[in-house]
Amino acid sequence: MKRIVILGGGESGAGAAVLAKVKGFDVFLSDMSPIKDKYKEWLNKWQIPYEEGHAHTEELILNADEVIKSPGIPLTAPLVIKLIKQGTPIISEIEFAGRYTDAKMICITGSNGKTTTTMMTYHILKSAGLNVGLAGNVGKSLAYQVATENFDYFVIELSSFQLDNMYEFKANVSVIMNITPDHLDRYDHKMQNYIDAKMRILQNQGPKEHFIYWREDPIVNKEIEKRQPLKMQLIPFTGKSLKELGNTPLTPGAYIRNGKIVINLADQMIDLDMDELPLPGPHNLYNTMAATISAGLSGIRKEEIRQALKSFKGVEHRLEKCGTVDGVQYINDSKATNVNSCWYALMSMKTPTVLILGGKDKGNDYTEIEELVRERCTALVYMGLHNEKLHDFFDKMGKPVADALSMREALEKCRAFAKPGDTILLSPCCASFDLFKSYEDRGDQMKAIVAEWMQQ
Repeated sequence: MKRIVILGGGESGAGAAVLAKVKGFDVFLSDMSPIKDKYKEWLNKWQIPYEEGHAHTEELILNADEVIKSPGIPLTAPLVIKLIKQGTPIISEIEFAGRYTDAKMICITGSNGKTTTTMMTYHILKSAGLNVGLAGNVGKSLAYQVATENFDYFVIELSSFQLDNMYEFKANVSVIMNITPDHLDRYDHKMQNYIDAKMRILQNQGPKEHFIYWREDPIVNKEIEKRQPLKMQLIPFTGKSLKELGNTPLTPGAYIRNGKIVINLADQMIDLDMDELPLPGPHNLYNTMAATISAGLSGIRKEEIRQALKSFKGVEHRLEKCGTVDGVQYINDSKATNVNSCWYALMSMKTPTVLILGGKDKGNDYTEIEELVRERCTALVYMGLHNEKLHDFFDKMGKPVADALSMREALEKCRAFAKPGDTILLSPCCASFDLFKSYEDRGDQMKAIVAEWMQQ
């Protein structure tokens, strides 16, 4: 019997363990951290042996025929290095799950916008009555859903970490929203390594598959040229008007004409009134384009797409309005864990802004937001254990600044800086792990404190 070992006991790992057990493999799961009760219930229900809360027991792992690795575990981990040296195949949960389903796969990646685009695409497909699951970085484990349910479609958000260990998996529709510097600490601080990981979403696509991408992204365009000839069908989207395109419509593709989004597909033309889009900001224009193209390729007609968009509410922790206290609006953009994501947030600000930055730096270059910070921010609060890089870059602007070691301290200092009519924006550019459990924890703490103040 083939032995499958899973490293990591979170949503991804526990789901992979269940699928492996259902398929008749000898399964073992190991996690150096405590496993959440929810996932222990899965493991116990399917009688899957596991260990937790201590160093991996190597003799129970190095004898694996194949290892499924959590995306959070780097390839530089000592045990992973040993597995690679002895030639043990290491794959991702997504790769493993893809072997056991014939569902159509809509796979979305990008440095920014992928979660909103994923949720919007899923919302449209679900609203139109398709039998669809949500997986990857959002929703349930793909492997767990393949083991326990029978969907015709999956909408999957894929990080570069998940793509790293995917080899035979094929997306029916692949989407790259953009590629900007992120996670460089995980990629030897080499941008090309990160780019190569993102572009893996295209592997194995053929003439029947589709690739949706932002036409103006310089990195994606360069990579397309490098990889010619590509076999799949390319569908670009752009924020440019038909006039800016030289009156040459994108066919297929998405663009702007007379205040409307126009999407040309092989079997239909979809138009959406820009004034009626569910979410504000230029980035959400692109998110809507990509989601609408994906829905159109899934056979959904424009009337159903329009109706579904009207009821889409956005993504938690992404430009999420928390409330107003003393005439100051609070916005939770905790999901902005890289500089480009913060750039989009600042582009959406219409009032003077007090910006909360900081956390675990991933090799950030803050030059991208320098001009917007000068123009739109009245003060800065640095929230993290190591704020030296932020001080070095931003203090020279001469704006009021402060340091904070907790969310409450950060918000109190923002409150002292802000005036009625201002906005306090949490858009940190950084990972959360120096002070918080996750970006969700960071955003939830902000919302809880604002809610408390609103009750006073």
